[in-house]
Amino acid sequence: MEKDYTPPDDPLVILHEDAHVLLVDKPAGLLSVPGKGAHLADCLIARVQAAFPDALLVHRLDRDTSGVMIFALTAHAQRHLGLQFEKRMTRKTYVARVWGVPKEKTGTIDAPLIVDWPNRPRQMICHETGKPAQTEYRLLKNEGETARLRLMPRTGRSHQLRVHMLSLGHPILGDPFYATGPARDFPRLMLHSEELRFNHPEGGHSTKIRAKAPF
Repeated sequence: MEKDYTPPDDPLVILHEDAHVLLVDKPAGLLSVPGKGAHLADCLIARVQAAFPDALLVHRLDRDTSGVMIFALTAHAQRHLGLQFEKRMTRKTYVARVWGVPKEKTGTIDAPLIVDWPNRPRQMICHETGKPAQTEYRLLKNEGETARLRLMPRTGRSHQLRVHMLSLGHPILGDPFYATGPARDFPRLMLHSEELRFNHPEGGHSTKIRAKAPF
């Protein structure tokens, strides 16, 4: 898949900027950090650092996921935010469109995840050796054959939302790894990081930044 990497050339969308943090709206199809090889050098942090040379990485979003990403502008802010992510003090909210409609309007998925080694970077549920992973979901809209959900991960495992929705029988639309048939036939992965809540590294006040889903 990465051999066909053709990232969008959308201009940088800045959601918030101060002396300590920078939040941007990552477009779908753009790597958060560079991959292996010159053809995978174009990524969000490279574009951010072209405009903000002091920007430092705090977390990542999957290439195909869009939405709110935070960068630190000082080493202190990077340490402060890194601890918040590590200790699950941040609150992330996503919007997703999925195949089918969940029977329950709200629920929690508690299913441990581990890398599917023969099929990397795919992940899979494993109750013996997987790392704990929990996702809350809420039905926002019944769209007939599809549904719009709000997803609130309690943990931050790789591909967590994608695998958890697949485990319910409702894969995220356009998912190149986990969706099949008509669920896969969409122009992009229908997953967007809509909101990030964190404690500001300067002063500790609660901060909420949002970016509306483009789908």
